[in-house]
Amino acid sequence: MLNISRLPLGPMATNAYIVYQNKKALVVDPGGDFPKLEAFLKEKELKVIGVLLTHAHFDHIGAVDAVRDAYNVPVYLNKAESDWMTDPAKNGSGFFQMGQITARPADYPLESGQMEIGPFSFEVRHTPGHSPGSVSLVFRNQRFTIAGDTLFQRGMGRTDLPGGNREQLLDSIQSQLFSLRNDMRIYPGHGLPTTIEEERKENPFFT
Repeated sequence: MLNISRLPLGPMATNAYIVYQNKKALVVDPGGDFPKLEAFLKEKELKVIGVLLTHAHFDHIGAVDAVRDAYNVPVYLNKAESDWMTDPAKNGSGFFQMGQITARPADYPLESGQMEIGPFSFEVRHTPGHSPGSVSLVFRNQRFTIAGDTLFQRGMGRTDLPGGNREQLLDSIQSQLFSLRNDMRIYPGHGLPTTIEEERKENPFFT
């Protein structure tokens, strides 16, 4: 059985997600607080086999190097943001005066289409707008999607950071997320989960 757990981490309480089954795990968006994440993984006796990033803003990458070094695993990121990990001006840490938050470059690209890592199978959908390389990870059979900062419960991602584009974000949500089934559960980068049906009906940006 595939499981997903949410851990708000780092200075912006960014949702990190641990997707796991049979003691193997993918870590998505480890934004900080590595000891908290490590404690969860130890408690569940999980072996991390990869780190996936929905995008490379500073609040999503704060613990990337700690995870990759502790577990000797690769990091995956859309190639549109391949140079963001090392650049505080692009990843936003300079903009927010959070100190320079950086990480080493990703090891592999997250490209649109079906992807398999170990026992995990999911679809990568490119959902730019919040940032040029934003992606959503669709676990269709389990009916959940990790959407990063694209779609929130009754909201959507900000578009005033470098590379943001409001019209592009609206289009990404309409074409890439609202095309999913109504009972698809959405796990956002901040805040509580929601569903496609709820956001079609209640999200003020689309009603």
